[in-house]
Amino acid sequence: MSDELVFYTTPMSRGRIVRWMLEEVGTPYRTEIMEFGPSMKQAEYRAINPLGKVPALRHGDAVVTETAAICAYLADAFPEAGLAPPSGSRARGPYYRWLFFGAGPVEAAVTNRTLGVTVPDDPRMRGMVGYGSLEAVLDALEGAVGASEYLAGGTFSAADLYVGAHLAWGMAFGTIEKRPAYEAYTARLTGRPAAVRAREIDDALLAGPA
Repeated sequence: MSDELVFYTTPMSRGRIVRWMLEEVGTPYRTEIMEFGPSMKQAEYRAINPLGKVPALRHGDAVVTETAAICAYLADAFPEAGLAPPSGSRARGPYYRWLFFGAGPVEAAVTNRTLGVTVPDDPRMRGMVGYGSLEAVLDALEGAVGASEYLAGGTFSAADLYVGAHLAWGMAFGTIEKRPAYEAYTARLTGRPAAVRAREIDDALLAGPA
């Protein structure tokens, strides 16, 4: 099988994060647009992602799902793009920390708040919830993005891309409160040429044929 990159997405989904990552990597890829509904649930696509959701990535015979995992995979598969600290570097610690903080506590806390899920005010119950509270998550994130220009090793990485995309999306749609540290951080990231290209591609797909 060839080493072709095939990106399964729909333009109004978490696939927008992966699109940005692919544009940062700069390696040619083919996009397969999936429609929400039955097409994502057909056996052919379930062989790619059994959950029948996007995004997903196929790279030769490797298949990766879950947005943060795709970002981490692409950073390692294409090290020349410089989107992850070098293997063995101590900067790998904060890189992994904040990439998966975004995929775990941030995603879970924001989703629960948006759906109206309230954690009971009971220490036994709170101990079962990995993120504790949305306020604690947002405070930790504010401290991280406000402490330095980037999250790991002083240079832009997949961790910034993933966390920054969540912050930008959340602030735009009101699921994450606007804070000066968040706004300054996302402004540094979303103006990157690859981020602009990715938005233009997906926005054009949303608009449909000219």
